[in-house]
Amino acid sequence: MILITGHKGFIGKNMMLAFPDARGYEWGDGDVDLDGISRVIHLGAITDTQCESWPALMAQNVTFTRDLLHACAERRIPIQIASSASVYGDGPMFKEDAAVFPQTRYAKSKRMIELYALDRDWPMPVQIFRYFNVYGPHEEHKSQPSPFTRFRRQALETGTIEVFENSDDVGRDFVPVSVVVNTHRRFFDLNLSGVYNLGTGISMSFMDVARLVARETGAKIVEVPMPKLKGYQWFTQADMTKTNAALNSA
Repeated sequence: MILITGHKGFIGKNMMLAFPDARGYEWGDGDVDLDGISRVIHLGAITDTQCESWPALMAQNVTFTRDLLHACAERRIPIQIASSASVYGDGPMFKEDAAVFPQTRYAKSKRMIELYALDRDWPMPVQIFRYFNVYGPHEEHKSQPSPFTRFRRQALETGTIEVFENSDDVGRDFVPVSVVVNTHRRFFDLNLSGVYNLGTGISMSFMDVARLVARETGAKIVEVPMPKLKGYQWFTQADMTKTNAALNSA
């Protein structure tokens, strides 16, 4: 049986649908029960990239993950951990062995647990995935949904898509959640540990997403002033060489 932490979240819901015999866990559920568990997919975390509460980030993103790692090690249970492309910061390289420049407290919390996991020898596979911009079904409740979801919602509700000024210059590697789920599944069979990018290797601007949704819905695109955001990434594009090599080795 698989344990999926953060199973009520966007990616967690898709994981639960893909693995119907999985058991879910959410922050605050009490002690993690690993009885009968053969694998852990650890998604649970504070995912607000603008979160400023360091105590909360430490408790949920770092300390909990550290303790879960050791609990899995005691039972030799393989674990997959969700990290984030935000650890790259401004880049310019988006390759697993490149220097990283986390700008926000959220990104720093993710990098801390990466380093903790990488600096130790574990008796089981520890696979860490740096998610790029994931989108797809069940993200409607998110406070920060992908532009695909946000723009479609605006188009249906108001007939207008609001895009930040200069969005032609802001690029992201948008990866469907189905690809994320399938990559996790395929890594089950790999006796590998380490950090792996999880994206598409292709970058697309926010304005291009808006144009795509506008063509689908007939909505009008309106540019609005961009708010000040801490640690904002202007461009991301996963180097998928390492991940694809691992998958092709199976």
